[in-house]
Amino acid sequence: MLVYPSSIDLSSRTLRFLTRQLAARRQEIGTRWWRLPAARQALLAVAHLRCGDTYAQLAAGFGIGIATVCRYIREAVEALAAIAPSLAEAMKTIRTKAFVILDGTLLPIDRIAADTPYYSGKHKRHGMNVQVLTDPFGRLLWASPALPGSTHDLTAARQHGIIEALADAGLKCWADKAQGACGLVRVPFRGRRLKRWKRRHNTTHAKIRCLGERAMATIKGWRLLRKLRCSTNRITNVVKAVLVLHHASA
Repeated sequence: MLVYPSSIDLSSRTLRFLTRQLAARRQEIGTRWWRLPAARQALLAVAHLRCGDTYAQLAAGFGIGIATVCRYIREAVEALAAIAPSLAEAMKTIRTKAFVILDGTLLPIDRIAADTPYYSGKHKRHGMNVQVLTDPFGRLLWASPALPGSTHDLTAARQHGIIEALADAGLKCWADKAQGACGLVRVPFRGRRLKRWKRRHNTTHAKIRCLGERAMATIKGWRLLRKLRCSTNRITNVVKAVLVLHHASA
């Protein structure tokens, strides 16, 4: 297999952060023999998450076996997922914001037609439902665990406790029509023949909520999340790992 040098559009600060986490994990485990140093393992994991490089490509580029690549990536993802903030921890930062934007996205997966729970009727494809909270400027604050794609956005928000957390904090939230659960969550008016003031409200609402698309672009900037081919049981940890690395690079 041919090997060529490439680049990753992340700062060296992100790599150093992950290297420190892996070095601490290795010290905790106590194993002395590794095929790659912690810095190289961190680079391998970042290349997989950011660029979506396959195990075979990474094995050829780093000169190690595919099984070793799989193990190294899983260790890095688990190390990052372990320090990802929970919703309760994220609320300490969220409470300082004037308001937040709640939105959901579908992370595509390679499932067959028989996997009904993962099929989203809205998007007409298989995937995993992830809810995100952003600040008024569209900066990503928190991402939820992944649920099967057939889960409705409102059901997902309630299951993750997002609605209750926002209500307890008394924080205003902008969302789309699918997530109108209480007075604190502001959603646009439904219907086609709306009064003029309602149309103006929907226009203003759309201008605010569209900033949340910046967070979606941030998530999809990690190319692995554009088409996930791993077990659905591991996707939550992958999302958490991406969230931690995103905050580390900010």
